Amino acid sequence: MPDSRRSPRYRAMARVQIPGALEGECLLNNISITGCCVECNGVADVQPNARYQLKIKPEGVSHIGSFELEVECKWVRSDGYAAEMGFVITASPKGKKFQRYVDYLAYRHSRS
Repeated sequence: MPDSRRSPRYRAMARVQIPGALEGECLLNNISITGCCVECNGVADVQPNARYQLKIKPEGVSHIGSFELEVECKWVRSDGYAAEMGFVITASPKGKKFQRYVDYLAYRHSRS
């Protein structure tokens, strides 16, 4: 099935925190300039159409510092022991770090 997204998604290995909705960390599965997918072990109190703040800590090899994204949840898949959530990015207060991270992932993807 072809991907019909406007912006390409890149696989990522960043750590993610969702303050107020989840204890502990999740993993950033993929990201683009318009959205992302997050995977968590455990139960997350994340609801579709609600807004959240994601704290992103990129993998060390990227040499990019932590940044935050303001997002809106579009969907949640949960099986009781794990959850996967899709978000639309609504704002990036530290836009340069976010853009550098997406550029880094795009470059890494082009080299594989």
